[in-house]
Order: sequence, then C-alpha cells, then structure tokens
Amino acid sequence: MEKIQIATKNAPEAIGPYSQAIEIGDMVFTSGQIPIDPQTGAIVEGGIEAQAHQVFKNLSEVLKAAGCTLNDAVKVVVFVKDIGDFAKLNEVYATYFEKPYPARSCVEVARLPKDVLLEIEIIAHKK
Repeated sequence: MEKIQIATKNAPEAIGPYSQAIEIGDMVFTSGQIPIDPQTGAIVEGGIEAQAHQVFKNLSEVLKAAGCTLNDAVKVVVFVKDIGDFAKLNEVYATYFEKPYPARSCVEVARLPKDVLLEIEIIAHKK
C-alpha cells in the first residue's frame, strides 16, 4: 500500500522531519498536535481547557485534509504535563467525541514541546 502524506495550512506545519499525518489504505495516523494557533504560530494561553480546544481544532483540520472527522477516530493517545488536569481535560474531550468512543490512552510526561500542557495524536479509519 502506498503511504500518502497529509498536509494542511489550517493546522501547525510540521517543524521537523515528520508529516502532519500519513494515510495508508483506509487508516490515517496523525502526528501529535500541540496547542499552536496555526495563524499566529503562538501557543494558546488559558490553561488546559483552552489548550485542549486548540489541539482538537488542529487535529480536526488535519483529519479533514485526509477526508475524515474526529468521529472516525478509533484510537486517541493523550500526553499531559500534569495528570491532575485529567478531569478538566476529560470534560473538553467529551465534547469532541460521540459513542462509541475511540479507545484512548492518557499518559503524564515530564515535558512536552514548547512546554505546552498536552499533546494528542489520533488514529482514524476512513469510511
């Protein structure tokens, strides 16, 4: 199967040797998205809720470029700086997905790029 690179200017550009997402067959694998506003290049301020909303906006745009939506997600991996933010993150997360919810992992990490509070990646199945 051929790998297809997915790219959109509506999400932050890759800042290294990686793609915003790769499509292979009917699967789409996003790279981790952090809360960068793609228009300004700035990190979104306002705590975990504001940063989570921006991450989901970025992921939505990458998936849209691949012909998918968040509803096509089958697996979500969440990296958080502070697991103490999990309840707030979960409230925001629940507004972006419908049942049946995708499988998910959430891991606290020591540090994330640009010292953001979270990073999220998604695996989606194109219908």
